[in-house]
Amino acid sequence: MSILERDFYNRPALDVARDLLGCRLVRRMDGQRLAGLILETEAYQGEEDLGCHAAAGKTPRTSVMYGPPGHAYVYFTYGMHWMLNAVTDQQDVPAAVLIRAIQPVEGEGLMALNRSTNAGQRGWTDGPAKLTQALAIDKSLNKVDLCSAADGLWIETGIPVPDSRVERSGRIGLNSVPEPWRSIPWRFNVSGGLND
Repeated sequence: MSILERDFYNRPALDVARDLLGCRLVRRMDGQRLAGLILETEAYQGEEDLGCHAAAGKTPRTSVMYGPPGHAYVYFTYGMHWMLNAVTDQQDVPAAVLIRAIQPVEGEGLMALNRSTNAGQRGWTDGPAKLTQALAIDKSLNKVDLCSAADGLWIETGIPVPDSRVERSGRIGLNSVPEPWRSIPWRFNVSGGLND
């Protein structure tokens, strides 16, 4: 396994979202590796995408999306949850991929403690807030370089996922966003789990 390089992210969010499926999201915490295979993603592409935070233009919150690709965009939502995104595309083109679900493969015990649940419980990392809790991801990791292990959060190569295992649908939680952005099939997920 090797850490994904900058060129991987220097592409449109739609391409990166598909190709992140099966990759290994890694967090180093207290000297231990916590990791999960990415099972679900959503693409957000540019100011024209009315479902994207960048639709409002460049703000202090979204400035990381306009920066170099391969960095983490971590934001707070609903007053209670952290969300992890990987910044994609060229500098000054605001785009990112929301990581929505993982299949834990390393450090499950510590991840369960972080989640205050039992390891392996059905659905315990199948949502963007659940996985950030499991991996202890918060605002301190906003803007970190995902192409380096130096800051304790990165993404590695993983298991190739064939197209026959990939389902596409509209992005979740965009109820107030107008069409076509509300229903555009920019959500990708792996049907069933993956064998590590």
